[in-house]
Amino acid sequence: MKHFVTAIALLATTAAFAQKKDSVTTTIVKPATPAATNPAKKDWSKVTLGRRANDHFMFQLGYDNWAQTPDSIHIQGFNRSANFYFMFDFPFKTDPRFSVGAGLGIGTSNIFFHQQRVQIAANNPSLAFTDESQTDHFKKFKLVTAYLEAPIELRFALDPENTNSSWKFAAGAKIGLMLSAHTKGKTRQNSFGQTIGNYTEKESSKQYFNTSKLALTARISKGPVGVFGQYQVNTLIKTNYGPAVFPYSFGIMLSGL
Repeated sequence: MKHFVTAIALLATTAAFAQKKDSVTTTIVKPATPAATNPAKKDWSKVTLGRRANDHFMFQLGYDNWAQTPDSIHIQGFNRSANFYFMFDFPFKTDPRFSVGAGLGIGTSNIFFHQQRVQIAANNPSLAFTDESQTDHFKKFKLVTAYLEAPIELRFALDPENTNSSWKFAAGAKIGLMLSAHTKGKTRQNSFGQTIGNYTEKESSKQYFNTSKLALTARISKGPVGVFGQYQVNTLIKTNYGPAVFPYSFGIMLSGL
């Protein structure tokens, strides 16, 4: 009996120890993950602009036309413009990605007409666009205007430190003062298209035109090469002196230095 009780006690002690051993759990502690940090925001006020190209020179070649032209005006051919400006650039101190450009230059426009004479030097109460399709006419006839222009624009460059390779955007306006207006007819023909006079005729007068203009401008470029557009918001011809037409132009441009 004594040996039996001893065996029972030994078995109970062994079972209790085994149960305690099985209840032990292992906890794996993962290393702490460092918190993500955002890159420091660039301080644009401290960038160096010493090697920056400021678009001091700007040359534009464009296609020209008139908006709201009546059917009585026969514009035809490759109407073109050429503009050249010298510009100053004024970067914003707090963010030189933005700047103001202002300058001075010359803008010219050539508008071609088909079998029509624009009588800018006549003594008519309004500017006459005479249809000559059924009579003698010039094979080529164009109206040429030239302006002294002062553009001003708000500029934005994605990379102000390297504008020779950066995308650049600009929007603004320009005012202009008409320097001259003249027509040029070349090679006189009859109604059958036969040459009856191989000569050039020029007439000059600003009497029918608004001698000042205001145009809205915009341009986009990648480095020195880009595209531009402009729209004149006041009429080319004086009120009550002819149709209310609004010149516009778009084309390619080069800028730099």
